[in-house]
Amino acid sequence: MRILLVEDDLRVASVMKSMLVRRGYQVEHAATAKAAVEAAPCDLVLLDLSLPDGDGIDVCRALRNRDDNLAIIAVTARSDERDKVNGFRVGADDYVVKPFSMAELQLRIEALLRRAARGVAARQTREIGPLRIDFTAREVSVDAKPVTLTRKEFDILASLARQPGVAVTRERILLDVWQTTWSGRHTLEVHIASLRAKLGHPDLVRTVRGVGYRLQAELQAE
Repeated sequence: MRILLVEDDLRVASVMKSMLVRRGYQVEHAATAKAAVEAAPCDLVLLDLSLPDGDGIDVCRALRNRDDNLAIIAVTARSDERDKVNGFRVGADDYVVKPFSMAELQLRIEALLRRAARGVAARQTREIGPLRIDFTAREVSVDAKPVTLTRKEFDILASLARQPGVAVTRERILLDVWQTTWSGRHTLEVHIASLRAKLGHPDLVRTVRGVGYRLQAELQAE
């Protein structure tokens, strides 16, 4: 999952990029409006509206005109309601006011990407390495062999499979599968252990320390 981070404050950009990379995203940084508009295609843009060579509103408009499916989150110190309205009018999908927590930003990114992925997941299967998932039939196979999962195990796998290669927080998985976070860490770990055993490839579901879990997009050759 590629993210374009448009931020002119190099200190802030460094911290955000480090945290995003840790969660499994590929991040390209652009410090100017010109660099943002000329950047390679991506899946999501985190866009500061106050840039040294132009207005982020204009950048947002240009990016939206180029790609109607691109996910854009305005991340800015501008808290005026008029700025928010303008941001949404030119194509922003979400608007986050600085200062913010990385936990909040992560949840907003996940929510936005999941909305985009939900339509795809609902109408087709997905193949990730040796893993094949039919979201509609709720069927799973590994190396072309059927794998029988419980309802919770399938839901956990589906939660991870919507963003392969990206770290999904424990809280997000608990909300997806149990619709609450009360079930706790141990409950999730037990289900993850069972899921790994049934898939037969322990490295398919990787633990991301301090964050949650990631479904490996590619397995290393043995």
